[in-house]
Amino acid sequence: MSSRRDFIKKTGLAGTGIALSSSAMGMPASIYRNIIGSNNRINIAIAGLGRRLGAFFEPIAAESSNVKLLYLCDVMKSQRENALERFSGHIDYKPKLETDFRKILEDQEVDMLINATPDHWHTPGSIMALQAGKHVYVEKPSSHNMEENELLIEAQKKYGKLVQMGNQQRSSLHTIEIIKDIHEGKIGKPYKAVAFYTNARGETPMQQKAPVPDGLDWELWQGPAPRREYTAETWDYNWHWYGWDHGTAETGNNATHEFDIARWALQVGYPQRVEVEAAKRHFLNDGWEMYDTMEATFKYADDKIIQWDGKSRNAYDTYGGGRGTVIYGSEGGVYVDRQRYKLTDRQGEVVKEFNSESNEGGTALGGGGNMSTAHVVNLFEGIRGKSELNSPIVDANISTAMVHYSNIAARLGKGFDINENTGRMFDREAMGLWSREYEPGWKPKI
Repeated sequence: MSSRRDFIKKTGLAGTGIALSSSAMGMPASIYRNIIGSNNRINIAIAGLGRRLGAFFEPIAAESSNVKLLYLCDVMKSQRENALERFSGHIDYKPKLETDFRKILEDQEVDMLINATPDHWHTPGSIMALQAGKHVYVEKPSSHNMEENELLIEAQKKYGKLVQMGNQQRSSLHTIEIIKDIHEGKIGKPYKAVAFYTNARGETPMQQKAPVPDGLDWELWQGPAPRREYTAETWDYNWHWYGWDHGTAETGNNATHEFDIARWALQVGYPQRVEVEAAKRHFLNDGWEMYDTMEATFKYADDKIIQWDGKSRNAYDTYGGGRGTVIYGSEGGVYVDRQRYKLTDRQGEVVKEFNSESNEGGTALGGGGNMSTAHVVNLFEGIRGKSELNSPIVDANISTAMVHYSNIAARLGKGFDINENTGRMFDREAMGLWSREYEPGWKPKI
């Protein structure tokens, strides 16, 4: 008898010509969901129950998704309990709570892992899931450094499971529409894209040694990162700004999305060169240890260019929105963000515009919305063989590489050339930051 996972892989409702539903079976959906192997169901675990938790309520709860949430996993007790309470308003059953995600990987009934942990866990955790036979939805950025960028692709190919990155605008219908227009020549030849992010983040507390909070497994939170004493504010959001052991700065936190749209519009792969100007410009004596302002320029073949304008702590509205991408073509231009687009001719006259009234626009932290729902469901359908992934990791990690090139150039204070075929950097100092230091025994292995 085939295992349930083989059943999911080898069969699909569209291929059988049989429409299985709870109504057809004459039983409640809650009972039907529990019949192992009978209904093409996908069993899911979520690791990391912080700010992105809300993105997974709708896609998991929707009856049409035909999935079941088996585990909610986090190293912080309060996060687990909060997630269970919040999910109770969306599903009529209780998933198990777990501290160590390695234990949920041992459960053969789990088909897919949603990896919403901090950046330093993204690649190591995703590779461990692939090795355990799970499909993976990994939040951006999908890697912490360039070596991990390559390792995750290698692991996906070796273990044959699907990996989709959480660059959810790839599943935005209005963005898909306007990118298609660009590719069909509606603005002539696209040659330049300016990706931007503008926010007014405030002062960040200084790191102070403190007792480990009740309920937090600090050892496991650190995972692959070198061990250090606990400091207040670190386990939650501010790890983004407290050095390079855990975070990837604002480019990893937000530029990943806009880089991806810019690269998609221009149909480019790895760049040939990167130049960066970056510095900490605000609250100079606070705890923020990285740049908070960056301008980056990526040069490509055929005289194409992508620029990044990142202002984390100055909300001056340069482009008419908090985040988005402006694409310039020989015969016009396009503004596109998570909610709307506008296409103009070379004289600047509006030719076409659309406002989706998306509930996932702006720069607000976390949450979810229709794009996240569509993006997660796209992976569900990919697992069933009914849809191509909108952001397979082999492509998404080229956008993630732009994050790492930006950060490396900022840390070194100089630009460098890049092999557009392999993504390797032609600079010895830059290649010195290709990887990172790991806690002994934690470096990902394929």
